[in-house]
Amino acid sequence: MAKRILLFLLSNILVITTIGIVLSLLNVSPYQSLDGSLNLVNLLIFSAVVGFTGSFVSLAMSRWMAKMMMGVQVLNPKDSLSAMERELVERVHRLSRAAGLTVMPQVGIYQSPEVNAFATGPSKRRSLVAVSTGLLHEMDDDAIEGVLAHEVAHIANGDMVTMTLLQGIVNTFVVFFARIVAWIASRFVREDLAPIVHFVAVIIFQLIFSILGSLVVFAFSRYREYHADRGGADLAGKDKMIHALESLKRYTNRVRDEQASLSTLKINSKKGMSIFSTHPDLDDRISRLQAK
Repeated sequence: MAKRILLFLLSNILVITTIGIVLSLLNVSPYQSLDGSLNLVNLLIFSAVVGFTGSFVSLAMSRWMAKMMMGVQVLNPKDSLSAMERELVERVHRLSRAAGLTVMPQVGIYQSPEVNAFATGPSKRRSLVAVSTGLLHEMDDDAIEGVLAHEVAHIANGDMVTMTLLQGIVNTFVVFFARIVAWIASRFVREDLAPIVHFVAVIIFQLIFSILGSLVVFAFSRYREYHADRGGADLAGKDKMIHALESLKRYTNRVRDEQASLSTLKINSKKGMSIFSTHPDLDDRISRLQAK
């Protein structure tokens, strides 16, 4: 899950920054009057167009970007696969059918010692479930089943599309406030320097506000994890979902003993939460499932 969010956020920031630079270079500013004043209504409309365009372009790129950046090897059921690979594909497809998906997700493996998995894609019909080699080597069959069910639940719940709409709203306010601050900054310099200051300030504040806006996406991610846990429990069984989380917890504790710290941007997030965590605390997730 965390890989999905991190890749989506990175691509989103790159896309809206690129759009912002291109529009600034072309001097496209329909929100600015001839006297240099701002029309806030026009600016809000402009911000919404740019913000949602960036968000949906990032969504469209999500599956391709995940394959490229993570080096995911997609498993084609028609190819000659190993027993483990074929079992992985069959499991994902079985869980997907149980979740009501009519088009099976692509299934892939990427090389990493980390215990991790993620689901991404622009729609339920064009999705990808990818697992690390570390997860396949570290977990037993029941735990793998629970993790796969959790990722399929994300697809069935339409979490990528929901996150895209949320990101579009966040982007709208990022673009809106970045240009207001940039306009204010440009008022404090000479008239001949104002366009340059405005251009630079837009880029800087858009990046700053994008990072702050990502906190909203992280909070949404933590909220949706509970739903994916419940969906995974429905698909694979509550015992397997709990077993998967407990296996992740044991792995996390072991790695924590071996290393000073562990990045929060992983499926197995740290003990406890911070505003930068994409996942809730594992103990809390386990206790919620047990109480279900």
